[in-house]
Amino acid sequence: MNLNPITIEALQILDAIDRRGSFAKAAEELNKATSALSYGVQKLEEQLSITVFERQGRRSVLTPAGRYVLEEGRKILNATELLADKAREVATGWEPRLRIAVESIQNHEVFFEVLGKFLSVHESLEVDVCECVLNGGWEALEQDTVDLVVGVSGPVPLQKGFRILSLGNSDLVPVIAPFHPLAYLANKAEALSVQLPKLRRVVTHDTSTLNVVRNAGLSIGANHYLYVQTIDQKVAALLAGLGIGSLPRHRVQRYLDSGRLIELSLDTPTAESYLAWKMSNKGRALQAISKSLAAASW
Repeated sequence: MNLNPITIEALQILDAIDRRGSFAKAAEELNKATSALSYGVQKLEEQLSITVFERQGRRSVLTPAGRYVLEEGRKILNATELLADKAREVATGWEPRLRIAVESIQNHEVFFEVLGKFLSVHESLEVDVCECVLNGGWEALEQDTVDLVVGVSGPVPLQKGFRILSLGNSDLVPVIAPFHPLAYLANKAEALSVQLPKLRRVVTHDTSTLNVVRNAGLSIGANHYLYVQTIDQKVAALLAGLGIGSLPRHRVQRYLDSGRLIELSLDTPTAESYLAWKMSNKGRALQAISKSLAAASW
């Protein structure tokens, strides 16, 4: 089997010649003899049956074919540099990839701000972010489909080997659209409690698929439900007057201020939220991002 003539060394030679503008300066950068670079280019041209450089006066200029090899080759050089960085990180206990689930009601702006600062220091780390709801976060952690869950609510499953850090209580606000037929009851606690079972609840689906699916907050005790997949869909449904539901204050305050939603006079139970991961996961990237998230102002 013929060996591929496009080696990492050949690409490094082309890259250096193009950047430095001459064989001599490229040879100086690569700490090689100029003749070694000339031989490398000549060998590449012979094996590919193409011309990589052509003479223009006293300068060597890449041909279209040579330019194509270099442009695509630089992608390979960048990939090998990234591979080397990740290999070094893995060798020192830094995992190359983190899978993070963020609870739908959590403040995503705070999360991505912390993540942005973290990635500015650890640029080679690959991060996969998904959204979870209620038991779905615990299930994802148990099934090893994520490494870390941010903002998952209690109760904490027992004897699962989870490590947790508290992020405080979630501030949930029960709301209704002002044009809803029963919006006039928003500030009438007694009358509202009588009508409550008749009001359709807009509920974000629990993302759990294997464990027991559960409801929380206003979703309990209703006769009619509208299930949605994401918190954005829930906001849109409530703004459309399709029912009532609880939303995190950081997501709903602007609608309360503008009058597009009205806060209901209902007692909404608070739920403590957590950072959670498996105790058996000793990855340094996981430990570092967990500390940064725990220290954030949620």
